[in-house]
Amino acid sequence: MPVAGPPLEEPIALHDILKVGLDTKPEADALVSRRKRWNWRELDDESNRLATAYLNIGLKPGDRIASLMPNRSELLIHYVACMKCGLVAMPLNYRYMAAEIDHALEIGGARLLLTHEERRSDLLASKYANNLPLGQVYYSDTESSGDRSFSTIVKNTQARDFVSPQPDDPAIIFFTSGSTGKPKGVCHSFETLGWICASAVKSFDMGPDDIMLPGGSASHVGGHHLSMMTLASAGCVVVPHTSDGDEILPLLREERPTKLWMLPTALYALTQEHKAHREDFFSVKACFSGGDKVSEALELEFTRLAGIAIDEDYGMTEIGIPTVTPPAALKVGSVGPLAPGYQALLRDSSGLEVPTGEPGQLWIKFPGNMVGYWNNSEATAATIVDGWLDTGDIMSIDSTGYLWFHGRKKQIIIHDGSNICPQEVEAALLEHDAVSSAGVVGVHDPRHGENVRAYITLKAGVPKPGTQELIKFARARVGYKSPEEIIVLAEMPLNATGKLDRVTLKKMATEAVH
Repeated sequence: MPVAGPPLEEPIALHDILKVGLDTKPEADALVSRRKRWNWRELDDESNRLATAYLNIGLKPGDRIASLMPNRSELLIHYVACMKCGLVAMPLNYRYMAAEIDHALEIGGARLLLTHEERRSDLLASKYANNLPLGQVYYSDTESSGDRSFSTIVKNTQARDFVSPQPDDPAIIFFTSGSTGKPKGVCHSFETLGWICASAVKSFDMGPDDIMLPGGSASHVGGHHLSMMTLASAGCVVVPHTSDGDEILPLLREERPTKLWMLPTALYALTQEHKAHREDFFSVKACFSGGDKVSEALELEFTRLAGIAIDEDYGMTEIGIPTVTPPAALKVGSVGPLAPGYQALLRDSSGLEVPTGEPGQLWIKFPGNMVGYWNNSEATAATIVDGWLDTGDIMSIDSTGYLWFHGRKKQIIIHDGSNICPQEVEAALLEHDAVSSAGVVGVHDPRHGENVRAYITLKAGVPKPGTQELIKFARARVGYKSPEEIIVLAEMPLNATGKLDRVTLKKMATEAVH
């Protein structure tokens, strides 16, 4: 039988996302960075003028507008403007280079690109960016001139009224991280994205007194969804320019957020920041992390530093954030129970449901599931079956309804017929005082099927252990799952979303074998 989260009444009306804050506290802070602050009235006015400027350029509701932007408050203003006038936002990863930019622009069919001026020289190598029907709008961190600068078009535009989009109109196209092939465009309608935000408001327990610091890119679902749910609940969003400690720590000290969200890699780096102290986290009532597995080592180090535990969540571009660990009922290692509105099934390889406690492939049903992959009906049909979406992730559900992540199906290592989750081996290695990061992949072996190979980086200023010592260390914790080989890297590869890049590690392993 499916497991269900609490009921969810209705989606958030995204085209009117500022309404509660605007009606109840128009002069209070709504959007804050270290460079600038907007109250609710100013945010509403600026987004109205930007939306009008886009329409004046020639965009029409339903048109796709791509953005190649680092974390800036103006990126969130751009999203709000698009939602108000029915444009389809199409955020691109800021690390994308010409070939990746072209891939996304071609799939999405964007008519206009909003880009930071520091990427202008990179865009010269792009085939599509310089031939878009309506060209480009340039953003600069300083006041800039020119007919197509962000500041100019906002300043010189008088806002007008908009026609509200319909619930099933497309609202946004996110691109997957490309961990299992070329990135696909995940399309959410105003309704599906509204359901995602409505569920997140409840599962993250957001309210008008909350100050959220989403320490991840707003071009990805984590930073985007957490920012939108905060605005919808009339809370204040603090926008960091980066997820580095030098940016996050001053914001913790100056803005005193009540809630913090960061990727595990960035959060782990923050715990290693020598300038961080317990007092820096005094205002933080809950710290959330997702996007990859939160290791026990990270959980322990952060709790020791901040005095609160990490509340692990699980999210996916196609389905939003279906699980969040509640602070009041934390189970370390679990990604939490199902969020409001979600249903889950665990199935084996033949499609049969697995018993409670047994790992199986996670299928999700939710009114906020993606509409589909943009211009890719074949991939959509392979992923959504009878209203259920195949996540490709291996989970188990315990008797209390908490879910436990066991890895992606395509990342599971099969050694002598046994399934080995890479994240479990990585977590064991990270318990060693000298290991700063770890990535584990399977290497083909004719006798065993696959052997376990680990790549690690080491902390500076700590005695360096030998690889055999580390293998024994891991074996004492995970037994037969421990790596047969460990390779030390100067730097761990990360993918475009800042997560461990297992695709690159797998390629390195394959090339080493041959």
